[in-house]
Amino acid sequence: MADANTVIIRRAEPADAAGAAEVWLRSYAAALPAVRRAHSDDEVRAWFRYVVVPERETWVAEGEDGTIVGVMVLQGGHLDQLYLAPERRGEGLGDRFVALAKERRPEGLELWTFQVNTPAHRFYERHGFTAAERTDGGGNEEREPDVRYVWLPSKRVRSAGFEPATS
Repeated sequence: MADANTVIIRRAEPADAAGAAEVWLRSYAAALPAVRRAHSDDEVRAWFRYVVVPERETWVAEGEDGTIVGVMVLQGGHLDQLYLAPERRGEGLGDRFVALAKERRPEGLELWTFQVNTPAHRFYERHGFTAAERTDGGGNEEREPDVRYVWLPSKRVRSAGFEPATS
């Protein structure tokens, strides 16, 4: 198994768009084989090239050989995308991306994931996110039931009158 610490996480550059799109496509296919994609492979590649990388706060994980092995997109207070190359899961890269997202958005984050993606639920819950809303999928392009997760730093949660659960 490769060492996640030898992987560099950095801001995406225009030349990274193709590699980031390939990670997204491969990861989606591996993690969500039963979920209908709303866009073709070519549309996803164009979206990364013309929208995701140039217009959003996009971060990539660059492997030892220079290939892109992970991608994370922040858009405002949303952790909009977090995908890893399937063969790189379980190495701590997702943990590093979430830590970076929290550092970049210390006021809090929210994200959406499909209800069928229970490994993602466990991952985000392990990182302090809580399920805040479940929908029938009517608001997403895939029409797949989803879950909105929220992470608020402890200080903000307490000031809002909530106490974080202790284990």
